[in-house]
Amino acid sequence: MFKLNRKKSTLFQTSTTEKLFNITNYVLMAFIIVIMLYPFLNVLAISLNDSTDTVRGGIYIFPREFTLENYRVIMEYDSLLIGFRNSVLRTVIGTVLGLFVCSMVAYTLSRQDFQARNIISVIIVLTMFFSGGLVPTYMLMRDLGLINTFAIYILPLLASAWNIIIIRSFMDGLPLALQESAKVDGANDFTIYWKIILPICKPVLATIALFIAVMQWNMWFDTYIYNSANPALTTLQYELMKILQNTTASTGAGIDSVRGSGAEAATRVSPESIRMAITIVTIVPILLVYPFLQRYFVKGMTLGAIK
Repeated sequence: MFKLNRKKSTLFQTSTTEKLFNITNYVLMAFIIVIMLYPFLNVLAISLNDSTDTVRGGIYIFPREFTLENYRVIMEYDSLLIGFRNSVLRTVIGTVLGLFVCSMVAYTLSRQDFQARNIISVIIVLTMFFSGGLVPTYMLMRDLGLINTFAIYILPLLASAWNIIIIRSFMDGLPLALQESAKVDGANDFTIYWKIILPICKPVLATIALFIAVMQWNMWFDTYIYNSANPALTTLQYELMKILQNTTASTGAGIDSVRGSGAEAATRVSPESIRMAITIVTIVPILLVYPFLQRYFVKGMTLGAIK
């Protein structure tokens, strides 16, 4: 009887310990989630709040006076739709082509029968530490005829040394027998790359695709340097940057450049409200891509990590 009661007591203590651990774990995780979500919810609340009321402060998670006027001000900007179209195009095209080029280079460098792979790998790594600078790069783009063209958004960003290294590291861990058996069956190098290597590399390819897409979506400096004279080639980030600079410099002058009636609009929006609305417009589209690639992300970064 004593042993039975002692056993029950041990089980009760273990159960109580587990409950305390679970409660502590849930509270800690909830606290971390609140810390991570609060900045985003605060930005969203301010962007949806009346700009005059926002000046009073005290807005945290929920808007006090709900309005969509801040977003109307942004959407009525003339070149915003053109910029959104170009940003989507450069993101989609740049991601697909960049992933294709980086994976092909990585596959070539992962081949043990490629004698120059170590030398070329060193040359590729050196590009991460040394560059010609802004002026020589601009002169190169000019001599190549890429200024004021859509190709300037795609061609210079096709090959990334970091992405190539990550993909190659992943491919180095694949069994060599896969390629050898495919060669015995009569497959050529491109067939092995396309039908055998790429399907196995889905986790790391999805991870790199996310990196490229985020980079392409957030780029605005190349528009400013190379295509600012051509309104048809503007991008969303560049147009939002101009609105942000205008509203930050002067409330009246900034809104006048956006809507054409500075006196009226100045009473309806404020620089802070516009900044928050721009932040939401910028991050939400690319944020929607994450759920589709999340299952590959951790696996791709773990298996593709540099050993």
